[in-house]
Amino acid sequence: MAVVATVEGVDRLFSTAAQYLPENDVETVRRAFEFASEAHGEQQRVSGDPYVTHPVAVAQVLADLRLDAASLSAALLHDVVEDTAIGLDEVERRFGWEIARIVDGVTKLSRVQWMPDEERPAITREAEWAENLRKMFLAMAEDLRVVLVKLADRLHNMRTLGPLRPDKQRRIAQETMEIYAPLANRLGIWEIKWQLEDLSFRYLEPEAYKAIAKSVQQRRVERERYIIQAVETFKSELSAAGITAEVYGRPKHLYSIYHKMHDRGTEFNQIYDLLALRVIVETVPECYNVLGVVHGLWHPLPGQFDDYISNPKDSGY
Repeated sequence: MAVVATVEGVDRLFSTAAQYLPENDVETVRRAFEFASEAHGEQQRVSGDPYVTHPVAVAQVLADLRLDAASLSAALLHDVVEDTAIGLDEVERRFGWEIARIVDGVTKLSRVQWMPDEERPAITREAEWAENLRKMFLAMAEDLRVVLVKLADRLHNMRTLGPLRPDKQRRIAQETMEIYAPLANRLGIWEIKWQLEDLSFRYLEPEAYKAIAKSVQQRRVERERYIIQAVETFKSELSAAGITAEVYGRPKHLYSIYHKMHDRGTEFNQIYDLLALRVIVETVPECYNVLGVVHGLWHPLPGQFDDYISNPKDSGY
């Protein structure tokens, strides 16, 4: 067990897993980590960090989403077949068919090159793009956990993109913005979606990213204080109206702000929705009751109100 304590992040992973998984499932995750640590051995990432810190971080993303032990174990093992001498049959022998199947699916997706060579004829690039999408959809149909591991893998790669060459940073960021962020959005994993967008934005539009980040940071304390006050006020009003609801407050992420500025042709100080409250209730009628409370507290701006209940987006949102 000595090796466990030497790897950054692994104690937190086991602690998170133990909060919601049975003890025998946590032990499976622990065995997967030990096997991955031994398999990757002295391998290092471009940053110089031990390679095994990457699968640990990927598994942590999934643990934060409360995924099952098979998903966490597959996340820890997801690069073993691709990057070591260990074969899939050995993974299956040690961890069973379910985990091996997820690892195999992630390995196959990792071999997909999403950005076709621009020098090829357009019709060839389109055919390659369609084939890659087909592979992704097949992976989703067979086991959605394959795609979830891949999204977590991409998220950690984006978080650690710094040591790569600028041209490679941009290529990976573009691929992330065009493929992985929309996929996370379609699956309803908005926490991963906005992180992927912000990280991609940082490398694709560095000057705009810095300018918006600076503007946001200057008013961060003020915004955080306002969110706390707004949530408390809103909860009190909902309670007085006899409405049971969960209320969350958050600042809008940077790419969302940039996207609105770009679409509307406005400056930062003309973007009014830099903060967001999310209210979760049980029924549609309750949604509209909540809306009445909202409008009683804060008057809507002309032309800034959208009702996605009566007019859903194409994605179903």
